[in-house]
Amino acid sequence: MKKLLQVGLLASAVAVALSGCKEEQAAAPAPAAEAAPALESFEEKSAYAIGLSMGRYIGSTLEKQQELGVTLNNDVILRGVKDGFTEGGQMTDEEVQNALMAYDEHINGLIESQAKEQAAATLEEGQAFLAENAKREGVQVTESGLQYEVLSEGEGDKPAAEDVVTVHYTGTLVDGTQFDSSVERGEPASFPLNQVIPGWTEGVQLMPVGSKFKFFIPAELAYGESGAGTIPGNAVLIFEVELLDIERAEQPEGETQE
Repeated sequence: MKKLLQVGLLASAVAVALSGCKEEQAAAPAPAAEAAPALESFEEKSAYAIGLSMGRYIGSTLEKQQELGVTLNNDVILRGVKDGFTEGGQMTDEEVQNALMAYDEHINGLIESQAKEQAAATLEEGQAFLAENAKREGVQVTESGLQYEVLSEGEGDKPAAEDVVTVHYTGTLVDGTQFDSSVERGEPASFPLNQVIPGWTEGVQLMPVGSKFKFFIPAELAYGESGAGTIPGNAVLIFEVELLDIERAEQPEGETQE
């Protein structure tokens, strides 16, 4: 554990040192640069590659944490790195572990708080969007709050929730940001209709095969407050869906598909 902690602190110091050098160069005229030694041997190239990649990764991580309002003292980091190469140090291994755990908890708390703030703003934005969208001609609203617009209507059968459907679709957020599209991939998607978000399960059952609908799905019928992947929490989702085919679920003996 001690060795791992020392490596982590060393990596942070490398990033801080590189950042500090760049700031000093920007603030004052740089002296005549001394050519860096050539990296000739296997050991030199390996050492430099490890240090450079580590510095870039840790530097990027620290930069993101600074955006949360956490700024570490560069001098203290460098002092810890120096002490890490000795048997000394101002903290025991247990104290180091506890400090790092507290740091992680603090960062995670800030991230969670920021996510909740963003989700609250997204919820307000989505509710305002749906209220206005419901007033548009051609937009229909179901009892659950799902909104949809018929772009073109086919003449085939409608699926049941248990059926497997094959569709082409494009999904966007209310600001137009596209997060998924089978159309762009050039390959339709097939899945059981009762194994997707509730807005899809309800909405696609309204579609005859050959239809193209546009759905406006409230967050509670999509991914809720938690979001998913690049989809933020409380986001309203907009899907253009074309129903291409239905594969009927097997029916128990004595039952028929309506």
